[in-house]
Amino acid sequence: MVVPSLAQRKRQLVSDELREIALQLLARQGYDTTTVDEIAAAAGMSRRTFHRYYASKEDVVIQLLADVGDQVQAALSTRPAAEPPAVALRQSIGVAIDFCSGHHDPVKMLAVVRLILETPTLHARFLSLQADAQAGLTEVLASRLGLPPDDLFPEMAVRMALAAFDAVLQRWAGSGGSVDPQELVDRAFAVLEPALRR
Repeated sequence: MVVPSLAQRKRQLVSDELREIALQLLARQGYDTTTVDEIAAAAGMSRRTFHRYYASKEDVVIQLLADVGDQVQAALSTRPAAEPPAVALRQSIGVAIDFCSGHHDPVKMLAVVRLILETPTLHARFLSLQADAQAGLTEVLASRLGLPPDDLFPEMAVRMALAAFDAVLQRWAGSGGSVDPQELVDRAFAVLEPALRR
């Protein structure tokens, strides 16, 4: 395992703090009405410094989504080998739901999820990233099951799991956070489980 240098750790800390500030402003003020200059000022930095970390305000949100996608794929790849596909996918999708429902700050994360779902530009990028994640998850699931990459089962299983994820996010955001997203995931996978048996 490669240990990050002090400079890399410092850069990551600044990037994380900048992302937190940007997400709070975007969620509170709206995507279209929030400028990079406002984000930079709130973070106590220049626009030029902001661009050292993120290409645009859209990039802040996209990087967050990409990080969540990486966490889901990592979770699936480390699930026990003998675990049924429905259980492995449920637990992996649960990682994303746990992150998106903001176990540390649910009010803030609800605002961020609504921002993504309700802003056409961000929602389109979310769907694009999800399509990329689908390919990676399908490859991992096929490998777990000892199936060739072009077998239909892993692709369909992942597509169903991601559809469940989308439905849960929409219902959770639509409820104003009043429903338990993990309980919704359990219910969604109870519906999917017969189709995911191998």
